[in-house]
Amino acid sequence: MADMTGKSVLITGASRGIGAAAARAFAEAGAHVALAARSEEAIASIAREIGGNALPLPCDVADFGAVSDAVRAVVKSFGRIDVLVNNAAVIEPIARMETVDPAEWATALDINLKGVFHGFRAAMPVMAAMGGGTILTISSGAAVSAMEGWSAYCTAKAGAAMLTRCADLEGREKGIRVIGLSPGTVATDMQKTVKESGVNPVSRLDWSDHIPPAWPAQALLWMCTPDADEFLGRDVALKERAIRRRVGLPT
Repeated sequence: MADMTGKSVLITGASRGIGAAAARAFAEAGAHVALAARSEEAIASIAREIGGNALPLPCDVADFGAVSDAVRAVVKSFGRIDVLVNNAAVIEPIARMETVDPAEWATALDINLKGVFHGFRAAMPVMAAMGGGTILTISSGAAVSAMEGWSAYCTAKAGAAMLTRCADLEGREKGIRVIGLSPGTVATDMQKTVKESGVNPVSRLDWSDHIPPAWPAQALLWMCTPDADEFLGRDVALKERAIRRRVGLPT
């Protein structure tokens, strides 16, 4: 496990799933952790579980002001921000393009794409002024593969992957490390929603086909180390056995 002692980490979408698992993993590795999400009660509960090194921050990533405030709160509380994990995302609406509600489609882009941009925009100048940092974004196979009923999700994830490339291009010389993580299918509430939809092959996967949230959380820790530097500006695919071996996960 990476030693994150003295480091400060901001995780969006930290109320459940990968975000909550990442908060626990980074805290276990010694980091100060800020949990950002709309679910105030959930992040407060997880912060109490983690203890004194955890800070709950109510935040809607679709609102740039809220994300910027969260970054400032991290710096005020912990003195700096070393890592941002852009994790917040929604899978809905799940619907074919000829029937999907345009307002719901736009809302998904506000969270899944603009929310990622807001994280980059808020954190990059602060990290640059402090000499660098790491920004990790949860990507998806949906960034490169069209899926029935997932036009909003696929479009947003494709855009987020390009944001990773752009942020690396603009931030690397300032000491900012930018990497995406494509975790595969993970046993979270999102997958329950997918299962209930009955749309496309992912909904027909058995629950045992999904990996536990602790696995991508462990991968995010590894991505903070120099061993992951060869992946700067692109996505790490956790489905690859070689990657799992390097992270220390079952293959």
